[in-house]
Amino acid sequence: MYKIILKKALTDQITQMNVYAPDVVKHAKAGQFVILRVDESGERIPLTIADVDKNDGTITIIFQVIGKTTYLLNQKKENEYILDFVGPLGLATNIDDLQNVLVISGGVGSAIAYPLCKALFNQGTYVDLIAGYKSISQMILYNEFEAVTHHQFYTTDDGSFGKKGFVTDVLKTLLEKQTYDHVFAIGPIVMMKAVSEITKLYHIPTTVSLNPIMIDGTGMCGGCRVKIGNQMKFACVDGPDFDGHLVDYDNLLKRNQMYVEKESKDFNEVKSRGDHHE
Repeated sequence: MYKIILKKALTDQITQMNVYAPDVVKHAKAGQFVILRVDESGERIPLTIADVDKNDGTITIIFQVIGKTTYLLNQKKENEYILDFVGPLGLATNIDDLQNVLVISGGVGSAIAYPLCKALFNQGTYVDLIAGYKSISQMILYNEFEAVTHHQFYTTDDGSFGKKGFVTDVLKTLLEKQTYDHVFAIGPIVMMKAVSEITKLYHIPTTVSLNPIMIDGTGMCGGCRVKIGNQMKFACVDGPDFDGHLVDYDNLLKRNQMYVEKESKDFNEVKSRGDHHE
């Protein structure tokens, strides 16, 4: 059992939890994730490690309430417990020998981008950030990003903060004036695809963090397979980071949509029952 030390609403749909898991903290690095289960009857879901505190032994997770399990997780209160909390899983993001980096995040992908920016910044890498959101009401980690990046560029779909438009609009403008050793893109599949298409034109190595359907996190179930170039990889053990110029985004998007209808049905059912766990 893993105790919830802190619970905080970042927006009306996005929640931060700090979970006491000292054994996970010991080995966690930027880019890795945990797989958790709320209770005995719950499904297993992966969530990125957004931050760690080695002093108090807590892992920070940030999640958007979009399905049954995230809804049930969000019903948990401080000082209550999560049944399973396994990690760190996946390969840590490779940030060695990078001097000048651009990190691009979209929506709740900021929860993955933040620990990456922090790790890069702490090793002395120059880090620029482009962060895109639907609106100012959905912005998260603003102060945290400001502390671990050198220049920040914000976009919103509705123009309520920063530049109205998409992260790719800012990316095109930036690349007309300067270049980077590496670009990291983390967010919706269509966003990562669009970013990768642009950076490919400029011959800038690009890493994306993929979020396919995942069950066991050990490579045994094969549910998280993704097509990278001519090879099939498992995101849980080979990733979640991959070369953005080799990802078959269309195949990834199609696989991720396989259970959308069932997930929506389950989510609506659990909300209508008002299920919660004490």
